[in-house]
Amino acid sequence: MPEDSPTDIATDVNDGNPVVGRHRAPGRRHPVRLYAAAAAATGVLFALSSGEVSAVSSERPDQIDSASLRTAQQEREQSAERADRSSRDALNSGSAALLFGPVAPSPTATPSPTASPSPTAQPKTTAKPKATPSPRPSWVNPMPAGSTTSCYGSRWGSLHAGVDLAAPANTPVRAAGTGTVVDAGWISSGYGISVVVDHGNGYLTHYAHLNSNSVGVGTRVAAGEVIGREGSTGDSSGPHLHFEVHQGGMWNQIDPAPFMRERGVSLGC
Repeated sequence: MPEDSPTDIATDVNDGNPVVGRHRAPGRRHPVRLYAAAAAATGVLFALSSGEVSAVSSERPDQIDSASLRTAQQEREQSAERADRSSRDALNSGSAALLFGPVAPSPTATPSPTASPSPTAQPKTTAKPKATPSPRPSWVNPMPAGSTTSCYGSRWGSLHAGVDLAAPANTPVRAAGTGTVVDAGWISSGYGISVVVDHGNGYLTHYAHLNSNSVGVGTRVAAGEVIGREGSTGDSSGPHLHFEVHQGGMWNQIDPAPFMRERGVSLGC
């Protein structure tokens, strides 16, 4: 065989072990043998696609056995299986995402707020309407606390020109109707301290035998307003009010009882 002929490397078909033949003269290494020696030094094995070894070291063939080849083959198959499994998992994950979309995290349950107790209904208070004051009457009894002791008419041979109302001294005396005071004070020895009110309708009222008067001439008074205090001044036998009604002018006395009765006031006569 020529010196430059390459070393023949073959594989035994019975057990898979490499069979190395040497067919060159000593003293010169063939390139293929250098390549096989380097592979043996680094522990690298070159396998064919059918699982058989195509090149091994020609220097130490006894160290390469079928067990090592099977181990290498198993590791390669396991590695390929792991890669294939990873690819399948990634594919399955992507398909699920495309079909169903991303899975949203379940929301955290928010505790429902505790219902606060409803306030106790308070009973509605109906505002009482304000009482409308009754209109003041146009005419009143000049001394409602007094008792009638004498009426208008003849008495002891002379005319008693008014109505007497008796009560304890200093009992308030009131104006019988609205008007203007035209006389006040000591009028005569017979009447003592008096007040005369002009009611503007042709009638005057006269209040005699007072202990004192609380209004003066020109004072405007209303019905029921205090104008003095009951007493016994002038020609009087005891504390009382002598009440007269004058029509058309001073000293034209008329019976006060029917006059006041027509205006809703009873004097007891």
